[in-house]
Amino acid sequence: MAKQRSSFAKLQRDKAKKERAANKRAERRDRKTSDSEVAVLEDEDTDAVSMVSGDGEPSPQELLALVEDLHKRLAAGVISEEEFEEAKVELFARLQS
Repeated sequence: MAKQRSSFAKLQRDKAKKERAANKRAERRDRKTSDSEVAVLEDEDTDAVSMVSGDGEPSPQELLALVEDLHKRLAAGVISEEEFEEAKVELFARLQS
């Protein structure tokens, strides 16, 4: 005996469910990188390496803030992958000294 096909109503519900899920993903992505964050990051004149360079070992709060800011800048496209890597190396050098 042949398998009965799905009803039109069920197909429509499934389609609507997929569209809602896609809309939620898009909204989350838009919230994650808002235009205001990008504008704030682009307005800062300091480059990534000078931001993490300094003397001594940073406190845990400073370290988290520096790492978070570095990743935000990379995600927003404010700094390049090379600048990100240079800043990361500089930060790790400060941690080890």
